[in-house]
Amino acid sequence: MKEILDRIQSKYNLQDTSFRTDTMAFTTVSKELAIDMVTYMRDYEGFKHFVMMSCVDWIEDNKLQLLYLLNNPTKKCDIGIKVFIERENPSMQSAHHLWKQLWTYQRELKEAFGIDFPGSPRVDENFVLEGWTEKPHMLRDFDTNKYAEETYFPREGRSTNDPATYMRAKLYPNQPVTAKKNKDHE
Repeated sequence: MKEILDRIQSKYNLQDTSFRTDTMAFTTVSKELAIDMVTYMRDYEGFKHFVMMSCVDWIEDNKLQLLYLLNNPTKKCDIGIKVFIERENPSMQSAHHLWKQLWTYQRELKEAFGIDFPGSPRVDENFVLEGWTEKPHMLRDFDTNKYAEETYFPREGRSTNDPATYMRAKLYPNQPVTAKKNKDHE
């Protein structure tokens, strides 16, 4: 793995390369070179298997981090290619032409984080949240509690229970239930 990254270091100006194991590395590449590098890794370095694509919201830095995780089945190694994009009006070149399933990830990230992937099939269709018009729900500044309070009404019959006490009562219905204190949390 190290030899591969050393070989492409100057071509892609890799940043923050780290090795989790001898067979798993993560590196950061610029937005402009990311899809070219993903393509190169697939076509020339044997990373034929697309594992997944994910996103992290770095709200403090006003960035979103995309991660393309690729696997080389012959060498039994993995590489995570990280790309930072702006959080305001986020957009990234589509890579759906490289692996058929990648458009599904891009569609999910569009709904969850608001990232546009121009040209990606069905990217503007609902993925899970039909009719969702609110701020993308996976951004860290989306207020889940506020949304729930404004959208849903409290229902009678609901109660909150201590899980340990509740399970003790369910499992041992003929014994008196008392909440036990956990010494680690006093």
